[in-house]
Amino acid sequence: MTGPSIDPMTQRAMADAIVQRAADQLRDLLRQLAVRITPFPPFPGAMFAYGIEVEPPPGVSADVGCVVLGDDGALYELQVGLDQQQMAQGGDAMNTRHEELVPLVLPPAAYVGYAHRAVIAATEYLEQQRPS
Repeated sequence: MTGPSIDPMTQRAMADAIVQRAADQLRDLLRQLAVRITPFPPFPGAMFAYGIEVEPPPGVSADVGCVVLGDDGALYELQVGLDQQQMAQGGDAMNTRHEELVPLVLPPAAYVGYAHRAVIAATEYLEQQRPS
């Protein structure tokens, strides 16, 4: 038996809508989880940034640097560097260090993978903080 013929572009649009809905629901879930994490932890090794590291989903290329779940439930790329101009003028590494959480902009399908990993990281963090 064969079903009614559905245009392939219609099927693609349906798939895109499903992925978008999943991304939206994960975004909401991450906001709910982030609210429960108080205080939000400082990122390990960072001096000024707060967040929980998000491991990349399996099979994802390394096009993105260190991904962090921020205290607002959004995903960010943690960028760390030194102000080279201040270093050239004799500044020390501690005072010239630059840390920035840059909003991570991903297409919905890629976001779903990272967001799922962020949910895992956030729930594991919350479990570790529960009193024994």
